[in-house]
Amino acid sequence: MKKHTLIWITIFAITMGIFEGSVVVYLRALYYPNGFEFPLQVMDNQIIITEFIREFASLFMLLSVGILAGKSISQRFGWFLYSFAVWDIIYYVFLYLILGWPESLLTWDILFLLPVTWTGPVIAPVLISCLMIILGLLLNHFDLKIRKKDWVILICGSFVVFISFIWDYCRFIITNLNHTLKESFSDKIVEISMQYVPKSFPWLIFIIGFMIISSGITITFVQQKAHKQI
Repeated sequence: MKKHTLIWITIFAITMGIFEGSVVVYLRALYYPNGFEFPLQVMDNQIIITEFIREFASLFMLLSVGILAGKSISQRFGWFLYSFAVWDIIYYVFLYLILGWPESLLTWDILFLLPVTWTGPVIAPVLISCLMIILGLLLNHFDLKIRKKDWVILICGSFVVFISFIWDYCRFIITNLNHTLKESFSDKIVEISMQYVPKSFPWLIFIIGFMIISSGITITFVQQKAHKQI
């Protein structure tokens, strides 16, 4: 792993986190002048579409950095993970410095919008970002390669974590859609989502996913280091 590559990718991720945080500062000034809280405020369709496009663009920006910096699939994936994680952490640091938000690591936030809304306490994505930084640096510093069985473990763990992030929101939507069906069926998902207030985070599901990912990282590192020593 080249030192100057690490430095410049870190700088890129930090500045991108500040850039992303700045957009959120503007949005909150428009829609949450008294401070962000659930339920969500209704946004113009144009703003909602723009937010979806921005999230896609952010992912492709981070992916592009990984592709340019890495020489192999594992290295490129590693740099993508690293830049994504640093970006995510700096995003929260910037918002805290500018807005004094989140008030604590247990403050709920909207984490992502695709394919459905992800929500959870801030500490949850921060912990996942820490794992991403560790895996990203290991892949590049030790030139590790993710084998098929390693991919299976990491993907399974990521899927479990994903379920934990959408669990409360989907539970709320499904429950309220069932009530809606008794009266009339129409496209009311947006209307219902505007009433959503987080109730509880499925910590057990999250911890299971977190441990699966951690195990995958450990197995990848230990086995390949042992193989290289032989």
